[in-house]
Amino acid sequence: MTSLSQIDLIVVVIYAIGIFGLAQWVSREKAGHAKDTSDYFLASKSLPWWAIGASLIAANISAEQIVGMSGSGYALGLAIASYEWMAALTLLIVGKYFLPIFLKNEIYTMPQFLEQRYGRVLPVLMAVFWLALYIFVNLTSIIWLGSIAVNKVAGVDQNVALVALGAFALLYQLYGGLKAVALTDIVQVTLLVLGGLVISYLTLQEIGGGQGVLAGFQVLTDRVPGHFDMILAPDHPFYKDLPGIAVLVGGMWIANLSYWGFNQYIIQRALAAKSLGEAQKGVVFAAYLKLLMPVIIVLPGIAAVVLAPDLAKPDEAYPTMMRLLPPGLLGLVFAALIAAIIASTASKINSIATIFTLDLYAKARGTDASTQKHLVLVGRVVAAVAVIIALLAARPLLGNSDQAFQFIQEFSGFFTPGITVIFMLGLFWKKANEAGAIAAAIASVVLSYGLKIGAPEIPFMNRMSIVFIASLLLAVVISLALKSRGDANRITMQGVSFATPSIFNIGGIGVILVLIALYATWW
Repeated sequence: MTSLSQIDLIVVVIYAIGIFGLAQWVSREKAGHAKDTSDYFLASKSLPWWAIGASLIAANISAEQIVGMSGSGYALGLAIASYEWMAALTLLIVGKYFLPIFLKNEIYTMPQFLEQRYGRVLPVLMAVFWLALYIFVNLTSIIWLGSIAVNKVAGVDQNVALVALGAFALLYQLYGGLKAVALTDIVQVTLLVLGGLVISYLTLQEIGGGQGVLAGFQVLTDRVPGHFDMILAPDHPFYKDLPGIAVLVGGMWIANLSYWGFNQYIIQRALAAKSLGEAQKGVVFAAYLKLLMPVIIVLPGIAAVVLAPDLAKPDEAYPTMMRLLPPGLLGLVFAALIAAIIASTASKINSIATIFTLDLYAKARGTDASTQKHLVLVGRVVAAVAVIIALLAARPLLGNSDQAFQFIQEFSGFFTPGITVIFMLGLFWKKANEAGAIAAAIASVVLSYGLKIGAPEIPFMNRMSIVFIASLLLAVVISLALKSRGDANRITMQGVSFATPSIFNIGGIGVILVLIALYATWW
């Protein structure tokens, strides 16, 4: 372990004070106006495209991505970048086909969509599931991996780092809600991108012996050529994590559609847009940022194979590469990492509060039983409780994990096939009903667990494809066999248009061309 120099500490402290102050300033209200649920949970439905795009990435790219994915880059190589590059294409689908329906129907939360589409039982089940997933998987993984980075770089005791990260993220969004998170995320993402580019530049310079980045990259590809295979062969030791061509045409699509299209703490940014056009421009902006992420995240992990080949755990790769940075620059990159951790943690905290307050508490109390001010207070209390639970659960759940990113993907893969079936049928098939949707949700967990135990040799991504098809067929059969109530589906398609503006179309074509070039180069 090392510790930060005085100048590094000054940089980090200035960042912490500045970003906290900015969060409170942008979320201030006019005199005499008290925050209501739209203000706190949906940023007053006023987010511009640049805030949406930046906030999508800031919510996504956190310690689980930076530390976890860099660790996977150290272990298995560039192939892990498919999660980022395929996500860029997924975002275009979300912007073109999902957002028009959500925004036309004034959807605030994903359980709300399920209630309007299917009925009252399914959204309660899914709200409870999402709360458990966000607290025990997502929130715990972010602060746990973040505490590893703080421990390795700054020499702070990991338990102290764990509590400090959770507490700062909570305070950061407690007053301002989503507006405080989203409108400061442009700062967070800028720091993250610049910091990541700096560390990639310096690691390649180190590998190239000072001969330049291109020379360093050439040396890296020569030294570890196996780490630059995008499509892994069946005999590859990590084939079970990324099973060859199935990465492009199989289970990763299921995971990405579920994550980017139907995940509350991600889609919440687009739902808070001032208009559909702004939301779609924001999605394209986020897609281009996703194309850049492997340079910032995965490349340092691969470089660590050459510069630090004897790490105890792959997840130590990124923090170890950060320690190569000179004083001052280390403080800047460290601040960027903390920025990502805080932004994503705050996003998940706000989404936990949103789902519990609007989809469980408010409905249980009745629409007239709770005032707007009271609901905001409930959301803040829930946010604090969620952080406390995550802090207590982090070490027991993730303390023995070598590649936390892969752990998160596989665990989530038990549920994502069913979620994707439920929403895809709900959006695009009128005959889908609640009985079929519930059957798909249950089948997803049961079949995933059964295949995990009974056929462990099947890669989890292929397992997701199998479970998705089975759950889809089951949902269709039951929906056709059992008629739904006539008033069950309150989602309207009247006035919904899937035509997109020219800037979206041009930007989308650019994303597709870049992806073709990337995979053609590294196939």
